[in-house]
Amino acid sequence: MEKIKALFVKYKEIILYVFFGGLTTVVNFVVYLGLKNLLGVPMVASNITAWAVSVLFAYVTNKLYVFESRDMTPRAIVRELVSFVAARLFSGVVDTGMLVVLVDFCHMNDVIVKIMAQVVVVILNYIFSKLWIFKKGKEE
Repeated sequence: MEKIKALFVKYKEIILYVFFGGLTTVVNFVVYLGLKNLLGVPMVASNITAWAVSVLFAYVTNKLYVFESRDMTPRAIVRELVSFVAARLFSGVVDTGMLVVLVDFCHMNDVIVKIMAQVVVVILNYIFSKLWIFKKGKEE
């Protein structure tokens, strides 16, 4: 049990990132599929809406639980949120671009492409969050 605890402590940030990233992906898929399949919203509009909802969820969970950014001053929140949204805009373009190219032009299944795109997006988002948005000591 101590070994497991030690591993969790050592890899806490990555474990929490994967956990909350998984929840963010679930949020993204539920919104996307609900809009597209249940409400008949076009693919790109469904994806953009799913992205926006999941970005908001991810910002809160990343700030508070994953990277433990405790600076709650308006300046810090604005800086982090703007940086977070900018990074997510980039990864959102990658996500949507993969859907458009691989579904519309290569005629692949949209759900399979969505899964592939999410793998790329998760990796990009971790790098941006760790090295830029929630970098330790940046608030000072």
